[in-house]
Amino acid sequence: MRQYFSILVLGLILSFSSCRTDFDTVASTGDLKFSKDTVYLDTVFKNIGSSTYQLKVYNRSKNDISIPIVQFKKGLNSKYRMTVDGMSGNNGKIFKDVTLLAKDSLYIFIETTADITDANPTDFLYTDEIQFDSGANLQEVALVTLIQDAVFLYPNQNPDGTKEKIKIDGKDVDGFYLSENDPANGNELIFTKQKPYVIYGYAGVPENKTVTFEAGSRIHFHTNSGLYVGKNASLQINGAKSTTEKLENEVIFEGDRLESLYSDIPGQWISVILENGSNNHSIKNLTLKNAVAGLDIRNTASTIQIKNTQIYNCSEYGILAQNTLINGENLVINYCGLSSLSCVYGGNYSFIHCTFNNNWQSSSHFAVNLSNSLAGKTPETNPLTQATFNNCIIYGSNTNEFNLSKNTNAPFVYQLNNCLLKFSSSTTNPDYQFKTDTQHYNNIILNENPKFYNVNQNKLNIDKTSAAFAKGNPAYIIPLDILGITRTSPPDLGAYQSQDFPK
Repeated sequence: MRQYFSILVLGLILSFSSCRTDFDTVASTGDLKFSKDTVYLDTVFKNIGSSTYQLKVYNRSKNDISIPIVQFKKGLNSKYRMTVDGMSGNNGKIFKDVTLLAKDSLYIFIETTADITDANPTDFLYTDEIQFDSGANLQEVALVTLIQDAVFLYPNQNPDGTKEKIKIDGKDVDGFYLSENDPANGNELIFTKQKPYVIYGYAGVPENKTVTFEAGSRIHFHTNSGLYVGKNASLQINGAKSTTEKLENEVIFEGDRLESLYSDIPGQWISVILENGSNNHSIKNLTLKNAVAGLDIRNTASTIQIKNTQIYNCSEYGILAQNTLINGENLVINYCGLSSLSCVYGGNYSFIHCTFNNNWQSSSHFAVNLSNSLAGKTPETNPLTQATFNNCIIYGSNTNEFNLSKNTNAPFVYQLNNCLLKFSSSTTNPDYQFKTDTQHYNNIILNENPKFYNVNQNKLNIDKTSAAFAKGNPAYIIPLDILGITRTSPPDLGAYQSQDFPK
């Protein structure tokens, strides 16, 4: 009997539910609520698709409603496109009779691809509105996007449909050589601040040519792209001191996604490669971020000067140097998946007033790695004739941020003078006797916090409470810090002269 009663109850429930008219709706009355009244899509380059942005629409009433039309004000001519609760409508532009249940909401996802000619010529903004209903019930949500003009550099397409290639590491990769007399762009070996540049594939510098980046130039690399400076070619980055946070005179290398979501994502492009046999390089006032290996420097024929340069958020290395010669001053590197600075296969290096930090979230990274060998090379070892660090900070989130990988088959010469160093593990290894080995270590501050201003935002400035304050040796002083501020004596360690942080 109990069984029959259960079946009867179930039948009644089913009969009532079958009578419900879920799709009986009333017309919208113009009382929709929105998660925002204006959707700001971050800056995009002309004709490059944006990220996807979200708008949520709420029906606060007790009635299921039908919105007669959801559309862009510019209709089918709009450069925006959207989906409404997963529906694509008429080319992502116009949607009719959209149902929204009582006390429910729907999602609208919005994207755009627009040309600079579509934007307002005075402010380069491209705008439109999403319209809900019409007449007296009309409601609108504004859309705003800044369209940025740029010079686009990319491989040509061959007659057989394949892309132009250049050879790197013995392999053909998508790329092209910069031309002094390009029909569209003129001299591509001189990058100016007039417009940003967007590079697809590898931009190669021809043999015996020099590529120059003038102060204020902005270079954006697409996925799997980079700069390749080959044999007998040269790189000159001529940034200058900036006076505002816009870094107006800095040369900036980064990815081509301008949305704030991508501002600190590593690995968006590959690298700047300075190939074996390239020469006469100079890098001043460069900010490089979000690469795989920021600077990949290989057995260059002459000393590279790197000054007042910042490298951040690289998925492998900030600088990977193989048997090369570098003089670094006021250099800052942070957040790199393997090592902020890795000098391998020997070479000759001098770093003064540099900050090497690594707060990558792993247990295997280093701020600084030194080695005189490299697997797969012939011979496998090369002399490390000098690696000197004066008035530097070597720090990070790991227990040990300094690594020496010695091979006794080749010389390994190094010295740290007046440096703050993170190396917390007690060890009997003779290579890490920071207090007693005066041949390699002098005036080392061990495991004291430099108190960077905001390491997560790559702001490695210090103030007077830092353990690095006034601990430098005046004999090694660089008169101006990375920001162009005069150093006091005795100088602070690292790339920044101490200042009071904003409250």
